[in-house]
Formats: sequence, structure tokens, C-alpha cells
Amino acid sequence: MSRTFRQAASVGAAAFLLASCGATGFDADLRGWMPGALNTADAAAGAAPRPQPDDRGVITFPTYQVAVARSGDTIGSVAARLGVDAARLAQHNALPANAPLGAGQVLVLPQRVGAGGAAPGPGGRAVVSDPFAQKPAQGTSSPAATRQPAPGPANPAQHIVVAGETAWSIARKYDVSVQDLAAWNGLPSSMGLRVGQRLIVPVAGQKAPDPAIVTTAPGSGSPTPRPPSAERPLPSETTIPAAEPGPAAPTTDLGATRTAASAGGRFQMPVSGSIIRVYEKGRNDGIDISATAGTAVKAAGSGTVAAVTKDTTGAPIVVVRHDGNLMTVYTGLDGLDVAKGDTVSAGQSIGKAGGGGFVHFEVRQGFESVDPEKYLN
Repeated sequence: MSRTFRQAASVGAAAFLLASCGATGFDADLRGWMPGALNTADAAAGAAPRPQPDDRGVITFPTYQVAVARSGDTIGSVAARLGVDAARLAQHNALPANAPLGAGQVLVLPQRVGAGGAAPGPGGRAVVSDPFAQKPAQGTSSPAATRQPAPGPANPAQHIVVAGETAWSIARKYDVSVQDLAAWNGLPSSMGLRVGQRLIVPVAGQKAPDPAIVTTAPGSGSPTPRPPSAERPLPSETTIPAAEPGPAAPTTDLGATRTAASAGGRFQMPVSGSIIRVYEKGRNDGIDISATAGTAVKAAGSGTVAAVTKDTTGAPIVVVRHDGNLMTVYTGLDGLDVAKGDTVSAGQSIGKAGGGGFVHFEVRQGFESVDPEKYLN
């Protein structure tokens, strides 16, 4: 996915657009301004740092390993360094066999590799964990200690990117911050993802214990820890006989066959194409419509251009105010044919579709997002 487009979201987003965003640019995520359950500040604050790789760039987790690319690395050089098949490594990470890699980019290994050296510390010396002192010690205390890297503190989940997903939507799915997701996976500043890419999900850190609760008086003993089962009941152990048929496949209609507006409302489709992602309140506050680069994007109805700004990738965002306290938002654009304050009529071109393969379209009733398909004619 060469470019991702974020939609404006909720009250703060609309106010932000109408204020023309200021000098710092457009925040494409906007979760910090949204009321309710989408705030992941607590998860972001508690995320643990990614474990350090060994001298070959390998991070070992309990059930799999990843390799962190160095400057100038390719799939072939990483495969040669670790003794794995280059074609298999490329296929496992949905990359061409000759793909260059950016410094810090993370590859999930298709197989486990042998132990390597410890990661170098300050001054180029290896940092070795001292099991007796319980803190890092400088130097090379023993050959065994320098050969085996310490495994990660937990076994992070893996996520395979599918069409339509973005770094922000994946971060929301796992309740982590997009910054931690980028840091753990070595994502570029554009947050670009590709279909089939394997991402490791950041592991939540553990909060420091409250000294007032943990500290006990001499001779009083230690408090009994609360068992996990006290927080919530254990899952049901009821099993379904193997002879019974499995559940029916989901029948969600993603609008794959829709090529023109047909729902019967006051707005028209801004671009002719299939709806490839439907409205989901709090997850996708609009619809994504497939569009070839350069296709004219038209105003859904008559109104006034209330704001023209850009997202974090530099892609234009246009907001049009209509009668009845309605606003429409258009992202995924390239060139623009309108400016802030212009009066537009329904069907008038406001710009061209960008190279992302789709245009994102929102309808807002005041500051609240609503399902655009209920307003399309």
C-alpha cells in the first residue's frame, strides 16, 4: 500500500478542519480528540519497548523470531547472514526476492535460527545479563552468555495485513498506539503498509506496583496475590461434536458490485466505483470507494468549501458544508480544483483521485459521523 489516507473523526476533527488546522499539519488519526472508548492513551503509556536484537539483528520470542534490518540490507543479505532461504524469507513477508530494506525494518523469520551474539553496548562491548546481580554487566563474562540472546519478555501476536487496513486501524484493533506499532515493526514515517505484510503487535508493559500497597510491616507476611480467575470467569469447556456441521460463513456485503449511487438520498456518489470498505462507527467513519488515479472527484451536493487541508502524508482533504447542518469530507485526493470559501454545485469537480486506489468519503451531521450510504441517491 503506497499511501494511506486517514479520515477526519468526531467533534474535534470537524472543528480542527474548519479552523484550517494551523501550522502543524493534519493529524490523520485524531483519537486524542474523540470522546468515548477510542482513547488508547492508557495502552500507549503502558506499552513495553521492543526487545533489543542480538549481533545479527535477531530478536527471539518464545514461539518465533524476527530479524531487524540494517542500513543497506536486502532480503538476500539478511538471508545469508542468518542461513535461511532468501525466497522463503521474501515470500513469508510478502516482499519481492530482491527487495531493498530500510534500516530498522522488521522481518518475521519463517523458521528458527541458531543463537547469535549479544547486542553491542556502549563503546562496542557486548552487554550481558548478570543472573546474580539482576542487572546488565559490561564485558564478556562467559562464551555461553554472549552466544545466547535473552528472549523477549512475552510472545507478541502477529498480524497479517489485508486490503484496506492501515497502521491506525490495526493499532485501534489491538488497543495499542500507532507509534508503538511503528517502533516495534520499523515502519517508515509514511506508515505505509503492504498486503500480506506480517506485523508484530507491541506487548503491553507492566505498571510499577504501588509501594503503599506492596510494602508490609515486618513480621506481618506478604499479601496473597489475587488469582486471574477472580477477575473474570474461566471460558466454557463445552465442545461441539465433530459430526455437527460448522458455522455458516459470514455474508457481509461490502458493496463489491456497486458501481453507481442507488440508495435514494440527497447526495450523489463523489466518484463512480465499488464501495470496498463500508461505514463502521468508530472504526471507519465513512466509506472507501475504489477509484483509478486521476479520476475526477465530484462534490456530493451543493454547498460551500469550509476547509482545505492535508493529512500527514501531504494528501489533500476537502470539507464541504451543506444545508441542514450537514458536512461532507473527501480524502484520498491528489490535485484540487477548489479552494476554501468556494461555492460548489452537486457534481462539480473538486479534485482528482490520488494513487492509493480509493477515495474516502464521509457525511457528518453536525460533529457526528453518519453512514454515507443512507444519504446517497
